[in-house]
Amino acid sequence: MAKVHPNVVVRESPAGAVVEEEQQQPTVLTVWRKSLLFNCDGFTVFDSTGGLAFRVDRYGSSSRSRRRAEDVVLMDAAGKPLLTVRRKIKLSLSLAEHWVLYEGDAGAAGTKPLLSVRRHHVGLHRRASDKTLAHITPLGSSSSSYAEAVAYVVDGSYGRRSCAVRDARGGASAAEVQRKESVGDDVFRLVVADHRMGAALSMGVVIALDQMFGGASPRTSLLPRSWTA
Repeated sequence: MAKVHPNVVVRESPAGAVVEEEQQQPTVLTVWRKSLLFNCDGFTVFDSTGGLAFRVDRYGSSSRSRRRAEDVVLMDAAGKPLLTVRRKIKLSLSLAEHWVLYEGDAGAAGTKPLLSVRRHHVGLHRRASDKTLAHITPLGSSSSSYAEAVAYVVDGSYGRRSCAVRDARGGASAAEVQRKESVGDDVFRLVVADHRMGAALSMGVVIALDQMFGGASPRTSLLPRSWTA
């Protein structure tokens, strides 16, 4: 008798042999662009059962936010830091913005950079078919717990809540932002299909995209600019 496992589908081949296939269901999250805490900016993310999965709470006047104004920390439901998203601008002719995602709390010693999310440069003669929004590049040893060392591109429209993170080498999407009907732009779905990317890292990319294309003013932005050479 074939071994039964919750994540394995057992089927019978034409020759009568039993074949086991790994089945990985997409992770579906509901993202609300609002903190549950009073007088905070941030995100609240729910899993498919309605439980709290992730949170971002940024106090506008606390000593901690003044000390680390360039950082936004993605936490789990219990408040444990999972990722830090740090915004930077490289001083060059293009003033190219990029966001670096760090594992855990970037203020702690030994924190590892995982990914760089760079806004796609639009030339003077951009083709109408070019829907690229951003480029995602692995940094350091990002092939560990969060993602394999592959590059991704983001295409579509974040403003319309319809964009996808894809392996730069081609293939199906690793994660998608999808509109939820009749609830406005502040509530949307995040569907993570490729578990190499993972839900936490996908949410970190969403935070960076929101700063690129969300239309937040400098007063309300979660990630004030950090100028670097």
